[in-house]
Amino acid sequence: MDLGIKGKTALVTGASQGIGLAIARALAAEGARVLLSARNEEKLTLAVQAIKAGGGEASYLAADLNQPQTATRLKALAEQEFGPIEILVGNTGGPPPGEAASLDEESWRQAAELLFYPQLRLTRAVLPGMRERGWGRILYVTSISVKEPIENLALSNALRAALSGYAKTLAREVAADGVTVNTLGPGYTATERVNDLFAKNAQRLGTSPKELLAEQLAQIPAGRLADPSETAAVAAFLVSRQAAYLTGQAIMVDGGYTRGLL
Repeated sequence: MDLGIKGKTALVTGASQGIGLAIARALAAEGARVLLSARNEEKLTLAVQAIKAGGGEASYLAADLNQPQTATRLKALAEQEFGPIEILVGNTGGPPPGEAASLDEESWRQAAELLFYPQLRLTRAVLPGMRERGWGRILYVTSISVKEPIENLALSNALRAALSGYAKTLAREVAADGVTVNTLGPGYTATERVNDLFAKNAQRLGTSPKELLAEQLAQIPAGRLADPSETAAVAAFLVSRQAAYLTGQAIMVDGGYTRGLL
């Protein structure tokens, strides 16, 4: 299927590894011109080289999304390299684990600066142009925690849910302008982040990561972790031409893990 995004300019943040990198690769494979962003310049360099070696168009900016000026820098570089941003995929790393009752106010502020405010800044930077041109795709990568909070991940549970509420509200405001806004909730996926969480939780619970993983897999109907490319394939469709009537939705890619109907 031709997703109709060949020649479109896409910005993907958190794109040096894991799901963000997989999404950048998927969009480049569909012919989009992709600007990757993350803090690790070495990994970004390798990622862009690999995309170009496969015949795709890509560039990068190593920057910290916590810095307010990063959004405008990304917009300026994208326009310089490829043209106005038509697809925004807002992806970030996760905050530290912790229980809700034990976290201090500063921890909540830091989590908001990681998960929430950067997406607002990026959106404010690219949305006016999308509305003016009558076409745009905004996709925020969240988590299955927006449907079912995950134990010991209070910061992620709360702030990703806040972003989902923002996305749902924004989607209604800009739908008539040809701009869609959706969220994508990855389930347990074979990434460095998930491996790290399993290691930390195993230590906290006095068990081994292998045993903890086996217990988790038993709760996933598909019986395995997702590959990042599987999540990326869904992301590519959500920002496609064909998904023009799909907006304001929270799509879970979780192997059947979440039980809720909504």
